[in-house]
Amino acid sequence: MEIKLNDKRITNAWCMYDWANSVYSLVITSSIFPVYYNSVTKGLKENDQVDFFGFEIVNTVLYSYSISFSFLLIAFISPLLSGIADYGGLKKKFMKFFAYLGGVSCIGLFWFDADHIEWGILCSVLASMGYAGSIVFYNAFLPEIATPDRYDFLSAKGFALGYIGSVILMVFNLATIQMPELFFLADGGQAARLSFLLVGLWWIGFAQITFNRLPENIYGKKVSGKILLKGYQEIQKVFRQVIQMRVIKYFLLAFFFYSMGVQTTMYLAATFGDKELQMPGDQLILTILIIQIVAIGGSYLFAWISKRYGNKRSLISMVLIWIGICIAAYFVYTNYQFYALAFVVGSVMGGIQSQSRSAFSKLIPSETTDHASYFSFYDVTEKMAIVLGTLSYGLIEQLTGDMRNSVLALALFFVIGLLLLSVVRTKAVTVGQT
Repeated sequence: MEIKLNDKRITNAWCMYDWANSVYSLVITSSIFPVYYNSVTKGLKENDQVDFFGFEIVNTVLYSYSISFSFLLIAFISPLLSGIADYGGLKKKFMKFFAYLGGVSCIGLFWFDADHIEWGILCSVLASMGYAGSIVFYNAFLPEIATPDRYDFLSAKGFALGYIGSVILMVFNLATIQMPELFFLADGGQAARLSFLLVGLWWIGFAQITFNRLPENIYGKKVSGKILLKGYQEIQKVFRQVIQMRVIKYFLLAFFFYSMGVQTTMYLAATFGDKELQMPGDQLILTILIIQIVAIGGSYLFAWISKRYGNKRSLISMVLIWIGICIAAYFVYTNYQFYALAFVVGSVMGGIQSQSRSAFSKLIPSETTDHASYFSFYDVTEKMAIVLGTLSYGLIEQLTGDMRNSVLALALFFVIGLLLLSVVRTKAVTVGQT
């Protein structure tokens, strides 16, 4: 089917998927779930160890490893699925499948407590896979619904809507946790589990706006023959193209290293505040809210910087700020210091994600129709960064016994990303497009 590029009805619907799924990132990834998980697993055994299918492991280490495992799985299967999606025009169908998997798994977390550790980890892994899997196909729609001059602000708008929507649900969830009796709930624990249920319903419900308006099969492709083989051939073809494009290779390498720092911070910041600073759960959640609210402005600020000075300079400036954040975090010992650092994190968190997405969109050859396959390499790069980032974070803590050493190690990832990013040479990401 032929669509009109920059159609507001379609681009707004695309942005709404950020609104739909970002509640997962805030409630499950960054705030309520990590705090709830720590509260129900802390003190069960000596040194905060838990039983997991017969194995004893430190609760925070298990959480880090479960995140790594979920993204490792999706990193393996998403390229093949992307090849199949591009071959048969199935992006939207795959996006729906993973969105529903994630939403239902969040609902399943309602039944997670200290007696069901394995169930909680299983649901959190599946929810993580659902989120990560749907994002691959979601991102791939950007070059198909808009012109390159709109990528920066559309990407920023998506992230901004995501932050706004997630804050709205978060404020309600926080109210139920702080005053459970007003909502006819037994205690804060039950309110926390209710928040997981609401995330699933929110995600699935608002995703319908996106699913109803996004085009089904823009290029009119048809499924025929051995679809698995065809999907493999499709991704193999794009892989050969990618390895021949120096600019994409260096960008993805840079993205890999600085994403190790960004994503690990997003996933484990609350754990750091809880374990190192002994911050109460409500203060940790307040910190995450500060990050989300500041990130709204940060997304648009760096979109403007990208338009004026180019994506490369915008990204380099943010990576430099991230290096400073990691070094400062090593010396954070008070709640107020943690709040101040959270403000700085918020200012660059949304910007570095949205501008990385738009920068990569500009690097994809304009004549290709294999957008899901190209974005699968972008997504696999990010997921492997999460795997190795969270894995190294947990491993360094386990080996040294100090989570602060893990935080300091993240600065090294940003430094390597900065050096690689400086090598990227292309007009698309060095000169603002208007």
